[in-house]
Amino acid sequence: MIGIGVDLVEVDRMRTVLARTPTMVEKLFTPGERAYASSAKDPTERFAARFAAKEAVLKALGLGLGAADWHDIEVVKAQSGAPSLRITGRAAAASDAAGVTRWFLTLTHTESMAEAIAVAF
Repeated sequence: MIGIGVDLVEVDRMRTVLARTPTMVEKLFTPGERAYASSAKDPTERFAARFAAKEAVLKALGLGLGAADWHDIEVVKAQSGAPSLRITGRAAAASDAAGVTRWFLTLTHTESMAEAIAVAF
């Protein structure tokens, strides 16, 4: 294992940020992530989980905010329905430099909290 990252996001805090600055949705999330989240009755829970995943990936790489573009880390659904990652751009360069060959991701959320754990191998 190369690294593990975990992040927890308050759904209401995400809701407040997105309501105050609606352009954050486009800045933080890829078109695929926006489409998936928007298909839910309350997309904020899904947005919060995906934001947590992006932060967890950076933590697994030992990096901080700004080390990669938000769109460089995308949560996608595997054929099985499980969440997986698409890593591109500066995040991919950092992942490759660290020797990462495989990522594991798990997400969970409730009405109030969203959590992600990313493991780099």
